[in-house]
Amino acid sequence: MSGHVRALLAEVAGTFLFFFIGAGAIVATGGENLVAIALAHGLALSVAVSSFGGLSGGHFNPAVTFGLAIAGKHPWPRVATYWVAQGLGGLVAGFALRYAFEFDPSALSRTHIGTPGLGGGVTVTAGIAVEAILTIFVLWAVFGTAVSPLAPRIGGFGIGLMVAGIPPAGSPPPCPLGSTTTGTSISSGRWPAPRSPRSRIASCSHRRPISLPPGRLRPNRRSGS
Repeated sequence: MSGHVRALLAEVAGTFLFFFIGAGAIVATGGENLVAIALAHGLALSVAVSSFGGLSGGHFNPAVTFGLAIAGKHPWPRVATYWVAQGLGGLVAGFALRYAFEFDPSALSRTHIGTPGLGGGVTVTAGIAVEAILTIFVLWAVFGTAVSPLAPRIGGFGIGLMVAGIPPAGSPPPCPLGSTTTGTSISSGRWPAPRSPRSRIASCSHRRPISLPPGRLRPNRRSGS
């Protein structure tokens, strides 16, 4: 098995782990226990990045893949394949969650299987603006705590802490993609938001301290979502 295939399988597995646990916490609590939901997202991502980062770089988010490619730390020909792998991981997790909760219509209608949505009175424009800012924060955490050669040896813990603080922004598009594909209507402000332009801003601001691309990273110098 080639290194690229192993990397893609790692992206599928890591995205699946992140979404299944993070969105599963939303469904299990009815979306009301925010502390449990935040911890589930943060800890799941920390484990995913630490477990699979050595194989794929631990992206689990198209914005991270795109940002690393812009910074010259991920080969452009492999960007699309990473995106497909991440989407597949989110899709499988969405079906697995529906099966785990026995396709309960009430759980679906209450939580939309973790699909991000706009709060009351929040416009689409405002939602996109806030999402952009928070996603830049996540990418700064990725570059500053995992990719930079000066990053502390904490694996994916720093990234997980950031995502725990802002779980909706830390949830990559493959996650809501899995939710919407498995039964949640893309309506009422619920849709997989694109994040690529934001990753360009974050990656350019970290262009100098970024280290080697996935597959050539130093031990414990991994990227993440």
